[in-house]
Amino acid sequence: MFRTLAKTIALAAALAAPAVALAGPTVDAIKQRGALRCGVNTGLLGFSAPDSAGRWNGIDADFCRAVATAILGDPTKVQYVPTNAQTRFTALQSGEIDLLSRNTTWTSSRDSTLGSVFAGTLF
Repeated sequence: MFRTLAKTIALAAALAAPAVALAGPTVDAIKQRGALRCGVNTGLLGFSAPDSAGRWNGIDADFCRAVATAILGDPTKVQYVPTNAQTRFTALQSGEIDLLSRNTTWTSSRDSTLGSVFAGTLF
């Protein structure tokens, strides 16, 4: 039993190490800036849309707040940056945004050509 647990912990640590190493410069920039710049779709109800008070709602906006909380300890430290299908990847690659949280399919060609790390499918 102890061996199985030790192997499981070692495997989890080995799998997590590359993700931590890749995130370093981006996380450092977010901490220095004091805000997460999150690329979102505009007006996609249930995913990302501002309400009448300007507060963003939906699962994509919630994901941005969760990441801001994890990095900065404050869910309000998010700058929502509207993106569309034509600008989303250039905004991410240029550093205009730190994170893209919007309706975007995860494909092997995007993995290889964009140099981005997909976190997985949320919905």
